Amino acid sequence: MGLTMFTNLLSLVIWAPIVAGLLVLATGGDQRAGLARWVALVGSVASFLLSLPLYTSFTDLHGGMQFEEMRPWIEALNINYHLGVDGISMLFVVLNSFTTVLVVLAGWQVIEKRVAQYMAAFLIMSGLINGAFAALDAILFYVFFEAMLIPMYLIIGVWGGPRRVYASIKFFLYTLLGSLLMLVAFIYLSRQTGSFEIASFHDARLAMNVQVMVFIAFFLSFAVKVPMWPVHTWLPDAHVEAPTGGSMVLAAITLKIGAYGFLRFALPIVPDACHYFAPAMVALSLVAVVYIGLVALVQTDMKKLVAYSSISHMGFVTLGMFMFSGTQLNAWAVEGALIQMVSHGFVSAAMFMCIGVMYDRVHSRNIADYGGVANKMPIFASFMMLFSMANAGLPATSGFVGEGMVVLGAVQVNFWYAFLAATTLIFGAAYTLWMYKRVLFGEVANSHVADMKDVNKREFLILAILALMVLGMGLYPQAFISKMHFSVNDLIAHVAQSKLVDH
Repeated sequence: MGLTMFTNLLSLVIWAPIVAGLLVLATGGDQRAGLARWVALVGSVASFLLSLPLYTSFTDLHGGMQFEEMRPWIEALNINYHLGVDGISMLFVVLNSFTTVLVVLAGWQVIEKRVAQYMAAFLIMSGLINGAFAALDAILFYVFFEAMLIPMYLIIGVWGGPRRVYASIKFFLYTLLGSLLMLVAFIYLSRQTGSFEIASFHDARLAMNVQVMVFIAFFLSFAVKVPMWPVHTWLPDAHVEAPTGGSMVLAAITLKIGAYGFLRFALPIVPDACHYFAPAMVALSLVAVVYIGLVALVQTDMKKLVAYSSISHMGFVTLGMFMFSGTQLNAWAVEGALIQMVSHGFVSAAMFMCIGVMYDRVHSRNIADYGGVANKMPIFASFMMLFSMANAGLPATSGFVGEGMVVLGAVQVNFWYAFLAATTLIFGAAYTLWMYKRVLFGEVANSHVADMKDVNKREFLILAILALMVLGMGLYPQAFISKMHFSVNDLIAHVAQSKLVDH
């Protein structure tokens, strides 16, 4: 629906950052790097401001699609340029646009070569990600879903660390191969419904064996993106090699598209198969929460530790999404999963930004190369303490809200699910605070640490904005829950209705 003045708002939110990215490319080589940075900043801020009416003008009294746009695209195949957002997808469009501004600022002084191409890659990727969250046509979703791989592949492969080529190819192949099966599922569903409209897929009635095959296709596509254990191995490599901005977007946004895929496609289209596979999904999620939490404990590289932490936290998300009681999803768990997705966007971006700040000064991510940083960088140490606490799920931070809601939902379904899930609060505190202690406390470890200077104005601005979001969401989560509540209720009611064909 949306207001009349916002008729083409979603198109603007998708294409404005892409056009801004092309303008940044047009600034030329590194001799005009300053201009490229400013064009990128103006473009990212403008794109974020365009996305704000999606939140402020969103009607949170029903769960239907709003701000819809519909135009024919490939008429011979009945494929349309159909956009719209509900209370679930709207939050991620705004979060993505918000993160892009921070990423441009994060690379302001750090990136010195191919500056225009670096900034343009993030802006173009931002528009493509917005398109994936807003697409209501399956082929349109698929195009955006695949296209966003290209900028991230280049970001890791060109501006990454020593093993960047290996990491970027591994990232690309993992995510591409899985999503090809999703395309096959879309084509099959379109033959059954006569349309590529996602809403028509939701109403399709399918035999159980068909639902199982479609679920497997969706699972292989979205589980890699989340990433779920055991198809998670590309993520630590990608994070370690990616530049700071790449890690921020990868953790804050792109992982969420996999979880969003389960909500938008798997659960409403094949609910009977989802119910059948729910115990397996819960088991895989709990393995991610517990086992990957233990793996994070033994890491010596700060980025790899936070990367494994991301996998563990995303295990909470998939756990919440497949928490069935009979044929009914648990509302606490589903809303908790969504809140955890948004919170993880802020917290993980903040953690990678903190590691980037230290890396820019010492050029090492190894925990052993640090010690006593708080003596030299007290302001930075305060910020990192807040984000570390949020990563560990401290009450009054955003990290607590989603995890707490998922645990509450799990208690209503199965006590042991909740017990195992709650161990993440212990492991999360263990690996995060142990890293914090070794890096920031104690005597100044070496001359590299002795030469460190506290955060500059640009770094302070980024960390302060993220701190406000982490605390704001922790203290007043209702600002997020109220927007998604009716959409989640609609999803739960839809999933509870069997889609098996009548015999």
